[in-house]
Amino acid sequence: MRRTAGSLLAISDLHVAYAENREIVAALRPETDDDWLLVAGDVGEMSDDIAWALSTLAARFAKVVWAPGNHELWTPRSDPLQLRGVERYEHLVRLCRSLGVVTPEDPYPVWPGPHGPVTVAPLFLLYDYTFRTAAGSSREAALADAYDKGVVCSDEFFLHPDPYESRQAWCEARVGQTEARLAALDPQQPLVLVNHYPLVREPTRVLYHPEFALWCGTRRTADWHRRFPVAAMVYGHLHIPRSTVYDGVPFEEVSVGYPREWQRPGHRRTVPPRRILSGAMAARGRTSC
Repeated sequence: MRRTAGSLLAISDLHVAYAENREIVAALRPETDDDWLLVAGDVGEMSDDIAWALSTLAARFAKVVWAPGNHELWTPRSDPLQLRGVERYEHLVRLCRSLGVVTPEDPYPVWPGPHGPVTVAPLFLLYDYTFRTAAGSSREAALADAYDKGVVCSDEFFLHPDPYESRQAWCEARVGQTEARLAALDPQQPLVLVNHYPLVREPTRVLYHPEFALWCGTRRTADWHRRFPVAAMVYGHLHIPRSTVYDGVPFEEVSVGYPREWQRPGHRRTVPPRRILSGAMAARGRTSC
């Protein structure tokens, strides 16, 4: 396998329905012809917007790897397709494949890094309401508390789990399938995991509204960064771009977010994309948590 002089770059939460964010995507360029781009979800909601953004990026980067966010899985009332749940996801997979974009349903690509190959695994795991604010509380009690406080993710209205009976049931199925797939990989080859949500609860503890953590992941993945040979974990969703380390593994939140967020003074805007791996085999400038 030919070694590459390029880098693994990552970005998420492009939200191209906003004109300002669409301009960001239109301006994105690789640093070298060998650069890969990891897109950790929330490209947009409308099928046409998603197709435009991913086709634009696929034409510029050597490889684009996509993991779905919650917004891509919405069924907006204005979207003419009106696909729900698994049918919606499978439509997006077909769209990505037509553009040459790697999805969680494809063979995991191997990035030929300068110090040896790295497997890049895009994941689709969802959440199961186990990131709760009160220890021991039930899912029903945690959701009731969130509703009482007016902290409710729009997924409750637009992200349908069909044909699963619930979003948590869909999450359980996805986690089981993905865990088995990761366990079958070469345990000696490093992994970069790309998921819309963090694999651990810790990054959600800085949320301004802690109740929102319910829609941010699952405790089922809490030990994956230790069980598997993870070189880096890439995620988005929180709109709090930062670099942290858990158990010696770098976690990179690479979201752009909404214009009202990244236009605030002092906000760490993730443009251009974050460099995850390059000649140094690791992203630099991390802070430890």
